[in-house]
Amino acid sequence: MPVIVVANPKGGVGKSTLSTQVAGCLAAAGHAVMLGDADRQQSARQWLALRQAITPPPPAIRGWDLEDGEIVRPPKGTTHVVLDTPAGLHGKRLDAVMRIADRMLIPLQPSLFDIQATHAFVRTLREHRRGGDVKLGLVGMRVREHTRANEQLHQYLATLPVPVVAWLRDTQNYVQLAAHGLTLWDVAPSRVERDLAQWAPLVDWLKR
Repeated sequence: MPVIVVANPKGGVGKSTLSTQVAGCLAAAGHAVMLGDADRQQSARQWLALRQAITPPPPAIRGWDLEDGEIVRPPKGTTHVVLDTPAGLHGKRLDAVMRIADRMLIPLQPSLFDIQATHAFVRTLREHRRGGDVKLGLVGMRVREHTRANEQLHQYLATLPVPVVAWLRDTQNYVQLAAHGLTLWDVAPSRVERDLAQWAPLVDWLKR
């Protein structure tokens, strides 16, 4: 059962957005997906509650609960797990995540603070005792083409020993879909054609 973790110690980089979209992508492909939320804000869990109220229901995504700070097991029949993690992930919490992770997506936005936090986080992951066992991928979030910040982000990420698996543009599509418990794969493809094209390399990375 693949476990895909979405993590970055900095808050506000788009972890919940990326987590819910990855879960939606996998569910649309016919997998039995569980979206776990280890973040105190419980954004992904709140999104799940919205999704479960939709009629007719979109492809099912199940959740798990937290008991005494420990994550319970995924529901029976789960084939894929997506885990949304909190800001400040380090120490024992990071160790716990690394023990179960098969792949880790690291989202960041075009800002100096995101770049600094991600640089240190990547170094920590590569030095971790399971660093060689977890496949890492970077995702540029809220990217605005033809801006200096975007150019600087591209230049910086090219220096890291971790591949960039997708560049996702700054669009209200993600905001509007999240507000209704939906993902790119739950609406007409023509409505989100440009975004689906940007997701294509990430989807291939998940399949490999």
